[in-house]
Amino acid sequence: MTIQQTASKQIAILGSRHVPLGHQQLIEILSYALALTGNRILTSGATGTNQAVIRGAVRADANALTVILPQSLASQPRESREQLENIIHLVEHPENNHLPLSEASILCNREIIEKAQQLICFAFHDSNVLLEACQFAEDMRKVVTLFYFD
Repeated sequence: MTIQQTASKQIAILGSRHVPLGHQQLIEILSYALALTGNRILTSGATGTNQAVIRGAVRADANALTVILPQSLASQPRESREQLENIIHLVEHPENNHLPLSEASILCNREIIEKAQQLICFAFHDSNVLLEACQFAEDMRKVVTLFYFD
């Protein structure tokens, strides 16, 4: 009931690429429910967590989803590209194609967090880029919910 009474928010959902199928299904359900209740979902385009977020949000309301890529769409893996080509609100950063993916991802995560009011993150204890994103969000005084897979 509290979830439904809360005003809609911009919620960033980020996480690891290496996610067991069962966890992906839970993330997809969470994303679906958040989008269905009027929230705007922001994520990136990687496999794993982000693909699950995209599936859930698109199923609820494709207009509620914004995907921000760390690099261009053409630089994404083929299996991600197929899903991303149908996203209504897709932001590419081809100017970052020359950067290593980890550096481009840090910039991308920060952009996503800056646009959001809240961050939900799914990580492992050694997911340095994601943990850095959580710290960045906390430093910006965003609401941060961090789930660990391990």
